[in-house]
Amino acid sequence: MTNALLHNARLIDPEAGTETSGWIRVEGGIIAEIGEGSRAGGLDCNGACLAPGIVDVGVKVGEPGERHKESFRTAGLAAAAGGVTTIITRPDTTTPIDTPEVLEFVTRRARDHAQVRVAPMAALTKAREGREMVEIGFLRDAGAVAFSDGDAVLGDTKVLSRCMTYARSLGALIVGHPQEPILSAGATVTSGKFASLRGLPAVSPMAERMGLERDLALAEMTGVAYHADQISTAAALPALTRAKLAGLDVTAGVSIHHLTLNELDVGDYRTFFKLKPPLRSEDDRMAMVEAVRDGTIDVICSMHTPQDEESKRLPFEAAASGAVGLETLLPAALRLFHSGQLSLADLFRVMSLNPARRFGQASGRLAPGAPADLVLFDPDAPFVLDRAKLQSKSKNTPFDLARMQGRVLGTWVGGERIYGGIS
Repeated sequence: MTNALLHNARLIDPEAGTETSGWIRVEGGIIAEIGEGSRAGGLDCNGACLAPGIVDVGVKVGEPGERHKESFRTAGLAAAAGGVTTIITRPDTTTPIDTPEVLEFVTRRARDHAQVRVAPMAALTKAREGREMVEIGFLRDAGAVAFSDGDAVLGDTKVLSRCMTYARSLGALIVGHPQEPILSAGATVTSGKFASLRGLPAVSPMAERMGLERDLALAEMTGVAYHADQISTAAALPALTRAKLAGLDVTAGVSIHHLTLNELDVGDYRTFFKLKPPLRSEDDRMAMVEAVRDGTIDVICSMHTPQDEESKRLPFEAAASGAVGLETLLPAALRLFHSGQLSLADLFRVMSLNPARRFGQASGRLAPGAPADLVLFDPDAPFVLDRAKLQSKSKNTPFDLARMQGRVLGTWVGGERIYGGIS
């Protein structure tokens, strides 16, 4: 059912930067009309917040090769439960998404099994090995929205510059992982007193700055559209600011974990807090929040990375990196709202509007003519997270047993409700 009227809602408009009381009329899966005040009939939202559905960048789905960690079906269920209506998926699968045939398989699986919209990225080099460029044109024609080797940093600058030059000629977006690969190899935490006390292999925040500086220099040289998947250190921000002031087509993201957690959360070698890049200092975390607030960082994402129990129940140094985040992205982000650091309009600017624009999606807006991809949520509803109840196949969340605020009450994709029983 793609026609609906949702009224008595607190409308969060990231484009206008406003919060108003009003209603939305949906017709044929599209937002047909928006108004302020009250209107009879339809679905009474009881004063809850209604916002554009979240567009989550960098979601790992284990198809092909690792369905035991996450399938398109379970990723879709998790996304719907978290208010995420579009997932921009990573190409670091087994086999990597580096040919039109693999991309077609992924697209078909997503269409048949995911409840939400799926926009796949493709690898930048064959097998993500950094030696030979993929067929960017064919993959783009097959539906790839961006090109990235993920955390397999492309070390050969000549290969990367050729990839960027070719991508520029096609108008394709390249997504980079800013790290100096030699310095960061084998690191599990950020260097400093805490890392020394724990005796864990560490990496300096300068590795991120060095990687970003290189990528931005090549982006300037080639004119390519470039997105840094995760910025996590204050040391990297000046380079990003300079690139933007110079007019380069550059954007950057930050994971919700680096916005709400810091290096001390690792505690007694808690592997659910082992991420890539590693968690940073509290000063870095606060710098990231400010960078989101002032627009230096454009996107907040979950970097959803499912890992099975066998990969995490290991000594910290040997455990796999990453955390699931599709269902926890919104309540974790609302910590920044409740602390007074970001408004709801600010949050949905960087979780819906900006990622949709950067990755060529029509959603992310509350406006007539936009897809009716919506999330209804109560920002104040408290709960204690139980990881066993997550929809994801993998349960590796750092927020297990955390006290959180903000529950999703309903999720719509193209006007069809895919989550929630509110009536």
